[in-house]
Amino acid sequence: MSQWNPKFSQRTAITLVIANMVGTGVFTSLGFQLLDIQHAGIILLLWLIGGVVALCGALCYAELGAALPRSGGEYNFLSRIYHPGVGFVSGWISVTVGFSAPTAAAAITAATYLKSVFPELPVVLTSVVLVTGIGAIHLGSRSGSSAFQQVFTGIKIALILLFMALAWWQVETLQTVSWLPQTTDLALIGTGGFAVALIYVNYAYTGWNAATYLSGEVDNPAKNLPRILIFGTATVTLLYLALHVTFLSVAPMQAMAGKIEIGYVVADYAFGETGASLIGGMLGVLLVSTVSAMLLAGPRALQVMGEDFRVLRALSRTTASGVPAIAVGVQISLTLLLIVTSSFEQIIVFSGALLALNSLVTVVGVLVLRFREPDLPRPFAMPWYPLPMVVYSVIILWTLIYLVTERPVEGLMALVLITLGGFVYWGAQRQGTRPSTAERSGT
Repeated sequence: MSQWNPKFSQRTAITLVIANMVGTGVFTSLGFQLLDIQHAGIILLLWLIGGVVALCGALCYAELGAALPRSGGEYNFLSRIYHPGVGFVSGWISVTVGFSAPTAAAAITAATYLKSVFPELPVVLTSVVLVTGIGAIHLGSRSGSSAFQQVFTGIKIALILLFMALAWWQVETLQTVSWLPQTTDLALIGTGGFAVALIYVNYAYTGWNAATYLSGEVDNPAKNLPRILIFGTATVTLLYLALHVTFLSVAPMQAMAGKIEIGYVVADYAFGETGASLIGGMLGVLLVSTVSAMLLAGPRALQVMGEDFRVLRALSRTTASGVPAIAVGVQISLTLLLIVTSSFEQIIVFSGALLALNSLVTVVGVLVLRFREPDLPRPFAMPWYPLPMVVYSVIILWTLIYLVTERPVEGLMALVLITLGGFVYWGAQRQGTRPSTAERSGT
């Protein structure tokens, strides 16, 4: 294994967070939300709540990441806080669904948008080529991954700002909507439809924790990780609110309800059919950075699991450039499998529920770790403790309860995957852990 281990810069880590978050969800979720909720003020409230929840989660992860600066995200945190088995199941979720499913969804969406420009492009084949090509870049070198990620995230932000500016400039008539919820509208809050809509919103915000998956490869993580998480999440929250003000102002709600390609629908109303096709292609390009970010962060969870378990040790092997090549290859393979076998909406609801549960257990871990290890050095302490932890936990738990009630099939699928992860851990544990596990877990 190579000892050469240059670090990812703070800038690269911030672009990783932004690129992970700004992807499929923000350009698809609105269509599903409008099936149950057609009030602009309530829609904006949904996205504001989602941003607050994500920021609360980021504050919790910032404390954990600064105190436990090893790559692997929830796998690292939960192995230390609760038990290696809990961490393994969490890592299992991150690997099988947490990154592969959103990557597959982003690739499918990108291909769908590109098809608006090139109608002859087959969506599934284009998705496969996109994932394979970007994966090949991340198999090269860490410096190549960093450069690619920074460039395409910069392009993404520029294209989104350009899209909003042109849409406001070109649209002939703005929609008449009420931005302040009326008393009657507030009755929607607390309903099953609102809770399930919030699942879509939380899915769109997924990725605020991305930098914790490569904490060990970030320069000075104890100092920089909190800044990365908080700045990246706050930036995306503002961007999401601005995007939805644009969507709801330009296109009628009825035209967007139930549609996946929201950006294309809005562009059609702003620029006409030809302009919409060009904008669709533009939106397809900006999703490249989302696919890239997930293929960059996801394999790090596999890598640290390989460092800890003998049966998975091949996943920890790195190239001369420090890239976990086998882990990257496995992540690519899982993503391609989902692309050819799963439906888009099922990917969102199923993975959204599992990721919410995964992060919920981790956020509660802040309290557990403070109780179990009060003297552990904490370079960053969560402000207003325990308020961010409580806000995050209550809202996520509420949405999960409603999700199980409204979508029991997806809830059962999640339970099956968690149980399967437990069996895989049992089998891996029987093969033994690697010698450094005890040192890494602090036991």
